[in-house]
Amino acid sequence: MGVKLVQGSFRRGEMVVCVAPDGREIARGLSNYSAIEAQKIIGHSSEAIVRELGYMAEPELIHRDNLILV
Repeated sequence: MGVKLVQGSFRRGEMVVCVAPDGREIARGLSNYSAIEAQKIIGHSSEAIVRELGYMAEPELIHRDNLILV
């Protein structure tokens, strides 16, 4: 799976909530990208991040070390 939609406003390093398609909260984590950056890279492979943003902070939106399943 992967990120399908970004809602709200957040900066890089802020805690975000991950929600399943049915609306259930499934995780919380620290975002490696801002909301604006995340909107630009959703649906793209990690390799495409540089093409979309001009740089790559990390290859994933939330690294598993910064993710808590709820």
